[in-house]
Amino acid sequence: MKKKKKKKIFGDLDRPRISIYRSNKEIYAQVIDDSSGKTLVSSSSREKEFWKKKNNKNKIELSYEVGKSLGNKIKKLKIKKLVFDKGKYLYHGRIRSLAEGIRNVGLEF
Repeated sequence: MKKKKKKKIFGDLDRPRISIYRSNKEIYAQVIDDSSGKTLVSSSSREKEFWKKKNNKNKIELSYEVGKSLGNKIKKLKIKKLVFDKGKYLYHGRIRSLAEGIRNVGLEF
């Protein structure tokens, strides 16, 4: 089933794809241009700016902060529309929180 879904989701330079990976402790997101096969920007909960926030926030709140950080990096590239690739994960919890963080910066997918 994953292969069928993967064929439909494709990002190009005008509308790149956001790929998400979620582990038990961390969350990672990257923006990919599939036509050239390059990662444009990435953000994760392992970056230095989130180290102090990890102790005070739960994983859902931290995912929201990662989404906002990624959204700000995307805005610097002057990209406004994206394709959201949640992979095998349900749109719930940390995935939803990350997506809301990206949307609140002003991007749409």
